[in-house]
Amino acid sequence: MLQKSKHSLAAGHAHDLGLVHDLAMIGRRRVLAGLGAIGAAALLSACGDEPFFDRAEADVIGSGADGSQCVAHPRETAGPYPADGSNRAHGTLANVLDKSGIVRADMRPSLEAGQPAAAGVPLELTVELVNVKDACAPLGGYAIYLWHCDAEGRYSIYDLPEASFLRAVGVADGSGKVSFTTIFPGCYRGRFPHMHFEVYPSLEKATDYKNRILTSQLAMPEALCGAVYDAGGVYQTSIANYAASPLAEDGIFANNTRRQLAAQTPVLEGSMADGFRGRVVIGLRA
Repeated sequence: MLQKSKHSLAAGHAHDLGLVHDLAMIGRRRVLAGLGAIGAAALLSACGDEPFFDRAEADVIGSGADGSQCVAHPRETAGPYPADGSNRAHGTLANVLDKSGIVRADMRPSLEAGQPAAAGVPLELTVELVNVKDACAPLGGYAIYLWHCDAEGRYSIYDLPEASFLRAVGVADGSGKVSFTTIFPGCYRGRFPHMHFEVYPSLEKATDYKNRILTSQLAMPEALCGAVYDAGGVYQTSIANYAASPLAEDGIFANNTRRQLAAQTPVLEGSMADGFRGRVVIGLRA
């Protein structure tokens, strides 16, 4: 757990016993109802970057009973700001997975009392986890850890040691869906606007990054990025960063196939005034 200092997050209230404690409570509620003994190997134990998806196996596609298709998401790097226990920030182990309250739908508030909330254009994102190897069947009970930068391109805990916003864990329901309330992410120089995520076989497994079965990223829709950033406000610093970071030159997304990139891009609708809402289907070879 993160220790309190002027360079790190506060340790939290005395009753903050972490996600392990939360599991005992959540287990008696709906979110863990129906969780079975879902087996999964810990595919990766090293911290830091994961190897990219084997492009020789690109475009792994599943077909649903209704004729729909799902695409296996490529593995991407977790980047330097995961706060999943795999690295340190300001000399302290950065891990929000053991924080009480990390299982939540609204990612905008910080996890610690007295810390700021993230400002920006609201975004309601529904993630659907499916099994590409089983006719795009929903992966109910799987957990996903989602995180991204703020409107100015900064990451909580690392760039902003006194903030812990824009990080959350959610559990997929019986239809494989889990929803988050967040903001449209900003852009920092060198990367196209994106979100990070890790998928775990269950909420119980989501207490340790070594149990992740997929680490990847979502690309924000190009058609919306310019409109959001050009409006200025809290996104003012993202304008120049976005102009210097086109999707075609992004070091993460540029080597993906068209189908993979399409699958990695959420479908959004809405407006600057009312916010955006949308969905993305994340395919796993479970």
